[in-house]
Amino acid sequence: MTTEINQQTLTGERALFQGHDLHITNSTFVDGESPLKHSQNVAIDHTIFKWKYPLWYTHHAQLDHTTWQPDAHAGIWYTDDLTMRHSLVRATKTFRHASNLKLDDVTFADAGETLWWCQDVQLDNVTATGDYFGMNSENVVAHNLKITGNYAFDGSKNVEVHNSTFITHDAFWNCDNVTVYDSTIIGEYLAWNTKNITFVNCWLESDQGLCYVDHLTLKNCSLINTDLSFEYCTDIDATINTAIDSVKNPVNGKITAPAIGQVIFDDPAIDPQKTTITTTKEALNQ
Repeated sequence: MTTEINQQTLTGERALFQGHDLHITNSTFVDGESPLKHSQNVAIDHTIFKWKYPLWYTHHAQLDHTTWQPDAHAGIWYTDDLTMRHSLVRATKTFRHASNLKLDDVTFADAGETLWWCQDVQLDNVTATGDYFGMNSENVVAHNLKITGNYAFDGSKNVEVHNSTFITHDAFWNCDNVTVYDSTIIGEYLAWNTKNITFVNCWLESDQGLCYVDHLTLKNCSLINTDLSFEYCTDIDATINTAIDSVKNPVNGKITAPAIGQVIFDDPAIDPQKTTITTTKEALNQ
């Protein structure tokens, strides 16, 4: 049987501790830490969270039309099987060590240090503003994700992104197994120190982007204002449909572009013969 909690103002620490089979609507959690700690089977809609740690160690929660004020930081940690839709989160550090998450039409107005060490995450129509979104998370699939903030998905594994826009420097650092489709990424030093990253039909603008990558693939991508690219990259398979400003010290693979302004091999440890570079138009500045 479900307990209905309607139009209530909830106060005090652990106000609904270990609550289960709850439907909470039109209500406000005003103060008091951890109001729903160790809860399970909870549905929450049209509700405001104003204080910290509301959903820790929760199992199976559905949140619709919720609002999280700045003091509700560190809101959802160690939680499993949670859906959040049509919600606005103004608090930092939401979602850590959580699993089986589905977010749809969610805005993180202050997304600093959000979605850390999470697993099995689906992001649809999510907007996040803040640094270090998605750090060390695994098995993430995102559609129409908009990120403004640096270091997105640092250290993450098994990430798939579609039709998204990132304005972020140092995106996808230290990652393993990333595929990005039909997306725009603007920001320097893209994807350094990453293994197995693929971009398909993407528009990329990155000063000194795409360096120190092991197994780098670009298919039909635009590479704008990107200089000294591919430095110390291995197993490159890059088909670029715009001119590249410059390429420096790729280790091996193949790069095809209409033109390349400058190709630099100045490290005697790198054998230029191991990288096939093909241009289809005259080089820049000629």
